[in-house]
Amino acid sequence: MANPYETDLDRNPANYAALTPLGFIARSASVYPARIAVIHGERRYTWRETYARCRRLASALAARGAVSGDTVSVMLGNTPAMVECHFGVPMCGAVLHAINTRLDAGTVAFMLDHAEAKVVIIDREFAPVMKEALARAAVKPLLIDLDDPEYSGPGERLGAIDYEAFIAQGDPDYAWKPPADEWNAISLNYTSGTTGNPKGVVYSHRSTMLHTLASALPDVTGISARDVILPVVPMFHANAWGLNYSAPMVGAKLVFPGPFLDGKNLFEMYEQEGVTFTAGVPTIWLGLLTFMRENKLKFSTLKRATVGGAACPPAIIRAFQDEYGVQMLHGWGMTETSPVGTLNSFKAKHAGLSGEERLALQAKQGRAIFGVQLKIVDGQGKQLPHDGSAFGDLLVRGPWVASGYFKQEGGDVLHRDEDGQKWFPTGDVANIDPDGYLQITDRSKDVIKSGGEWISSIELENVAIGHPSVAEAAVIGVAHPKWDERPLLIVVRKSGVTVTREELLAFYEGKVAKWSQPDDVVFVDSLPHTATGKLLKTKLRQDFAAHRLPA
Repeated sequence: MANPYETDLDRNPANYAALTPLGFIARSASVYPARIAVIHGERRYTWRETYARCRRLASALAARGAVSGDTVSVMLGNTPAMVECHFGVPMCGAVLHAINTRLDAGTVAFMLDHAEAKVVIIDREFAPVMKEALARAAVKPLLIDLDDPEYSGPGERLGAIDYEAFIAQGDPDYAWKPPADEWNAISLNYTSGTTGNPKGVVYSHRSTMLHTLASALPDVTGISARDVILPVVPMFHANAWGLNYSAPMVGAKLVFPGPFLDGKNLFEMYEQEGVTFTAGVPTIWLGLLTFMRENKLKFSTLKRATVGGAACPPAIIRAFQDEYGVQMLHGWGMTETSPVGTLNSFKAKHAGLSGEERLALQAKQGRAIFGVQLKIVDGQGKQLPHDGSAFGDLLVRGPWVASGYFKQEGGDVLHRDEDGQKWFPTGDVANIDPDGYLQITDRSKDVIKSGGEWISSIELENVAIGHPSVAEAAVIGVAHPKWDERPLLIVVRKSGVTVTREELLAFYEGKVAKWSQPDDVVFVDSLPHTATGKLLKTKLRQDFAAHRLPA
């Protein structure tokens, strides 16, 4: 039988506007023209002014010859210019490549060449690294210097063009157009790999718009025009977990803290600007928590915080909620998932849970957001049950999940299941409960394999962080003649306190199975981290490769 609706469907994509997030900022400029959009130190820009600055940047880049598909690399902190680049660069058809400001010059040089950067916008604060990177790189891009009047140090100028003077040449009424194809690239984001060169992940206009719509839903971040958002997570880190786009979409106010991310400065900014929503990694919240406890402070406006990048210890979640009334939204994602894959919000059935039951649920990374599918498989690729106890390799797919890497690096990376469906292998080991809540138990390369059993290093780290004398902890597997590997706990003590090896080992009693408890403890002054703040366990495994466990 013929489809009776067939004649009512126009399937010619040329007759439709492409899916793109660029219209978000145009809408906010129209609906909330006088609302303050961006706050950075003493600077205040409304949505109308921010939109005009984005169009000036697009116009100035186009006048300098930027065309569709060109890469504009930026090395900037969380500043108004980063918002302008996220919209202004693709408004002229170019692709934004935001560089991690914590990378070394060799890695930056690789990225510039790999991305074939035509333009580089650089905050003078990061000039020393960029100068060395450009000396190593083959590309010779147009250089634009940003002298941030609020926080930049006296860095060297690398180019002959100043950012503010550059965009002043542009047209505030520049008539940008949506991409001819919504699958065109809008941004290029590199993974924070711990070995080898980072790989590029391309986000399209279409995938970015869909991800933004899903990540702002009530059961995810739930942000609105009434929110004041302070993203502690860097904007170069997968678009600040999508906040670079979702805040303009709803017309929320954005507050940028600059480089001062200690507890004192963050608390003062939350209070001064009336911040209601914030986002960052667990180490940020640990520092803020310590400052507030020491000074007996309370929040007056902050209500919600997303935490990701690493598993958040339950002790931090409990403290923020019970002591300060801030709901902690635990999530999971990766560069390859654009990045939000899951976020932890309660179902109606959980309303009657006790405090400890709620906390146990919140320690998980939450449910897949709309559009994302998850499953776990064993070593042979066979699907495992979502029963909350079986754990295996985590696979993911969805309309904003990568199908491969930029320039086909690594070849075909997708996993094909028994039905021929393609999934992205995350490299995480996890379990999923019957309600769909994901719990990351480890990275596949970090899980400790002891006597045929798998031990979660994350679970052991979370217990250690719950000890009042522990500032930071890491657990790695070290060689054992009988059990293959056993857990070694590596601890940074809190300032001014003492704790012994025996006290920490005894702290595990009754909290985890006895066979999974650490065999030894080592105290260090600091732990190594990747450029995105994650524990660098490859370095720890190298440093402690010769460690001998007690008999």
